[in-house]
Amino acid sequence: MKAPVRALVVDDDPSLRLLCRVNLEHAGFEVEEASTVEEAEAALVDPPAVVLLDVHLGGSQSTVLLGQIHDAGIPVAIVTGSVDVSEYRDLADAVLSKPFAPGVLVEVATRLARVGE
Repeated sequence: MKAPVRALVVDDDPSLRLLCRVNLEHAGFEVEEASTVEEAEAALVDPPAVVLLDVHLGGSQSTVLLGQIHDAGIPVAIVTGSVDVSEYRDLADAVLSKPFAPGVLVEVATRLARVGE
């Protein structure tokens, strides 16, 4: 049996993390959650297949984290309610604008994690 693909959800909003967890697990992902930059950095020691990152988590620290994830070659989708995401476009592989449909979340995570390839 094939091992589940691991996704890391980084957001300080427990409701959003739960929404992501339920939908991704339903799609077959193994989900790890982080609510702080420090928790996310610890989770990156064992790199996930994909990261979903709230870029407004911890101020500029989350932008540094985004750069670290990008530099490590881990696919990352930023999750944001901001209208202007131009400063993140070079570091992110996708943008999920809040609110988003659960199907879009799963599609983006599946595409970035290259599930089925």
